[in-house]
Amino acid sequence: MDMLVTTIATIASSVTENTITEFRSQVLWALVVGVILAFILGFAMGANDVANAFGTSVGSGVISLKWAYILATIFETLGALLVGYNVTDTMRKGVVDVKLYDDQPKVLFLGQLAILGGCSSWLLIATFAHLPVSTTHSITGATVGFGLVAMGGKGIHWMKIVSIIASWFVSPILSGLVSSILYIIVDFSVLRRSNPFRSGLIALPIFYWFCIAFNVFAVSYQGSKLLHLASIPLWLSITISCVIATICANFGCYI
Repeated sequence: MDMLVTTIATIASSVTENTITEFRSQVLWALVVGVILAFILGFAMGANDVANAFGTSVGSGVISLKWAYILATIFETLGALLVGYNVTDTMRKGVVDVKLYDDQPKVLFLGQLAILGGCSSWLLIATFAHLPVSTTHSITGATVGFGLVAMGGKGIHWMKIVSIIASWFVSPILSGLVSSILYIIVDFSVLRRSNPFRSGLIALPIFYWFCIAFNVFAVSYQGSKLLHLASIPLWLSITISCVIATICANFGCYI
């Protein structure tokens, strides 16, 4: 959606005052359709991806399905606003070279409409078929497909594509490794103790501290440029993360 708005702005800057009415009639429909498709894509992402974040919590009985919906609405939105800028910027101009379309911006915004439509359609189909799929895979594949059709592969940042694909293989390996380490720690420090409940209460604030510190650091360090978070230095991000995590961990001891 950001790329679509940028593309339309590029067209607007290139037209004269005499042709502004014609320009509006040419691109207004694209903006309207783009907004509709963006909302459909957001709906499809929530329908398919929310299970990744709350599936284990609901499955283990920690929270109910109703609370999972409420928390997902809040924190998925916050995640997109606070941390989603860098990924959005990569998808906007990191996969294809948008400068190649300076002379034919209509091709670019039509391509963005096709990307939104193709990605949202696939996510909805997969959701109705009860298939957990990746939005990242879908949007990356759709963007590459547009680049191949429009320019025959010219202008596609293949090294960026390789790094994205590599992350698809590295992520499950690292996730499995981290989850295994965490399970071993919990098993040794809590489950194997003579009083697991008491040991769990002691260990819980520690896990709170690391979890909150990591999330606050992810938001504050090299965060959204729109929210002016990218200018926060490393030492300040670490300090903010540690302070907030300490406050929350101490608060968790009394609830």
